[in-house]
Amino acid sequence: MKLITKAIEKKAQKQYPMGSDMNQMVVAKFFDPCGGWTWYLMNQDPNDTNYLWGIVKGIYIEMGSFSLNELQAYRGRLGIGIERDKFFKPMKAKDVYNALMEGEHI
Repeated sequence: MKLITKAIEKKAQKQYPMGSDMNQMVVAKFFDPCGGWTWYLMNQDPNDTNYLWGIVKGIYIEMGSFSLNELQAYRGRLGIGIERDKFFKPMKAKDVYNALMEGEHI
């Protein structure tokens, strides 16, 4: 599965100047089907498309950068890679973050 479509890329790059502003939208959700990690994409550097920024739910819930190349190359215990949630609807980053902090599954 392609993690980032042209439509997702366009939205993420448009938000890049917003940096870590929690008023921007989460435009895509990626998850490890064999593990507990989830990445919520907020923006992407148009000059370095490998650089993604968003909310990461792993051991902790935090905001930070992550690598598109690493997400694409990763293979879990069963040899399965990271997937994009095709049913995820864009949401405000602050709503995603608050829901995750409350223990909700987004």
